[in-house]
Amino acid sequence: MSSDTNILITGITGFVGSYLADLLLKTSADNIHGLTRWRSPKENILHLVDNPRIFLEHGDLTDFASLFRIIDRVRPRFIFHLAAQSYVPYSFDAPAATLDSNVIGTCNLLEAIKVIKLKDGCNNDGTFKYDPIVHICSSSEVYGQVEEKNVPIDEYCPLKPASPYAVSKVGEDMLAFQYWISYGIKTIRTRMFTHTGPRRGDVFVVSAFAKQIAKIEAGLQKPVIRVGNLDSVRTFADVRDAVIAYWMLVNYCIPGEVYNIGGDVTMTIREMLDKLIDKSTVGDIKVYVDKELLRPSDVTLQIPCVDKFKEISGWKPKIDFDTTLQDTLDYWREYYNKCS
Repeated sequence: MSSDTNILITGITGFVGSYLADLLLKTSADNIHGLTRWRSPKENILHLVDNPRIFLEHGDLTDFASLFRIIDRVRPRFIFHLAAQSYVPYSFDAPAATLDSNVIGTCNLLEAIKVIKLKDGCNNDGTFKYDPIVHICSSSEVYGQVEEKNVPIDEYCPLKPASPYAVSKVGEDMLAFQYWISYGIKTIRTRMFTHTGPRRGDVFVVSAFAKQIAKIEAGLQKPVIRVGNLDSVRTFADVRDAVIAYWMLVNYCIPGEVYNIGGDVTMTIREMLDKLIDKSTVGDIKVYVDKELLRPSDVTLQIPCVDKFKEISGWKPKIDFDTTLQDTLDYWREYYNKCS
């Protein structure tokens, strides 16, 4: 396979990975190879699996040999590294597993690229024969609980990770930078702020609330929504805007750099919940704060400065947040309609 015809997405079966595959099929002529574990749920990509340009590659981030085998055969020109243990509360219960997946997994990926790159050597002009651009998806969680003087948060804000997940993303972020300065691997890091939309896992806040409302409407749950901390401030983006940003990133941005990416709609979680409840067909829904949904340490102020990314790429979010909420709620309504 030619190195100029393939793209690799780690985590293609996930929330963001599936939308990125959708986008690339429309905007790129490349074949799309997706790293997936044999047991990974395929619901998000059922509409893609029969596409002749989609290839599922079985492997695991924690298994170096599988990553080496896939990359050496596929030779992707772009690699989008999206696979991760991404649920913050779970990272408190399983910190070692989170670090293993996110830090060691990223190290294995970058090491495989390094070995193949050095093995292939250089062209006559001194450029490497295999030299992909690698998007490393870090997280806004690396900034932790910021001081108000540092809001909006830019890329120079101190890193103060407040969860094992955030620590793992700091490790992933810094590994990407180290492989750039040490081996010239063309990593570009992103610190994406809150993004949501249809297909989002039901443990994440917007989707969790929308799912409960859909269950209430379907008569499967009492008219009470379980919530955690409603006072956190978040800036929201739609996943469909986020993947456009990622595609622009690898085409326009500078290897070795890090970029904040985020939406332009800021509100408390309580305000977001109120907007969702207003869309419900049920008149009286109560809210119950469940202590089990509160984190041991929380990040409650997430407002990004995305000027650096916008200036180099020209990207800006286009999907109205009201549309994001409506589409997410309708996604769960359709799910329960199918189950009935």
